[in-house]
Amino acid sequence: EEKEKLEKIKEEKEEKEEFAENVAESTELVVEADDTMDEVQNDRLFCRCIRSGTNDGMREDAMIFDTHAHYDDRAFDGDREELLGSLLERGIGRAVNIACSLSSIRRTLELTEKYPYLYGAAGVHPTDTGELGEENFGEIGKALAHPKVVALGEIGLDYHWDAPERPLQKKWFDRQLALARETGMPVVLHSRDAAKDTLEMVKSAGGIELSAVMHCFSYGVELAREYLDMGYYLGVGGVITFANGRRLKEVVSYMPMERLLLETDCPYLAPAPFRGKRNSSLNLPYVVRAVAEIKGITEAEVERITWENACRFYRLSPEGEVHDWNVGEERVCGRRSGEEVGDSEQHTGGDQACGQRTGEEE
Repeated sequence: EEKEKLEKIKEEKEEKEEFAENVAESTELVVEADDTMDEVQNDRLFCRCIRSGTNDGMREDAMIFDTHAHYDDRAFDGDREELLGSLLERGIGRAVNIACSLSSIRRTLELTEKYPYLYGAAGVHPTDTGELGEENFGEIGKALAHPKVVALGEIGLDYHWDAPERPLQKKWFDRQLALARETGMPVVLHSRDAAKDTLEMVKSAGGIELSAVMHCFSYGVELAREYLDMGYYLGVGGVITFANGRRLKEVVSYMPMERLLLETDCPYLAPAPFRGKRNSSLNLPYVVRAVAEIKGITEAEVERITWENACRFYRLSPEGEVHDWNVGEERVCGRRSGEEVGDSEQHTGGDQACGQRTGEEE
């Protein structure tokens, strides 16, 4: 027993050191939009992801689905329209803008109405739950009725700052989980330094009855197994490319491809070699490459499978319409309007959206 305790202490120490290094790197966020766009344009990975010589049934111009972005963040104020307008021609077929606060929800709705390939999620991030009260909680439910809103989120627990206080975070996490059950909407979950409480609350709220993704998954294989056993998805982004991203690489190696969603959490957590700079959906080919290497499959396969996963989770039809599916019901997914693809072969807040509260320190 003493040996097991020592090994556990050692593992926890390694995890904290790994987390601290990621924090130090990601807090150097650069928001110089022109420089970022120049780097993107000059890198060969940011062509249209044209595939040649494939025989796996993939479209040659395979598309990527960014399941978690924050384009309402003020880091994009300088070139938001130019960047979002370029996504399709650069290989990003769809993206979901995730709200973090009530004002972020309103901005998200505006963006989804402007770009047909951009969808939204409505919810209040744990570090912004101090703004919630009985008088305004109904705004979340109203937003969920919007035709371009495909999920409730991001919601959860964040004990890194302990602000607002934990009981308040738990109260509104529980209320939003109840709303998810009431509406049947998929849930985008955030958990930071709160592994035990998050898992307990999710299970108490219905567990396997919920359809959910653990955004920016940062825990180990043991916790991954808990969520995968409930049928949840795990969000994987830039951290998979970090030299010290050992735990996430182990999780990706362990998990089935059918439960993996690609995400950026942009403008934060840019992959290597842009680590510390502003992130965007255009950087996802680096994540695709890392996942492909770990799983021993082609990049085209990663794009295809994760596209299908995202369609399934967000309940999107080939045309991009949102349907009132029952949890667990099979849906048809497509890359472009009208095109169907087969099943996978393998089973804070306020004016800067999530800002420093959600991304910089993750």
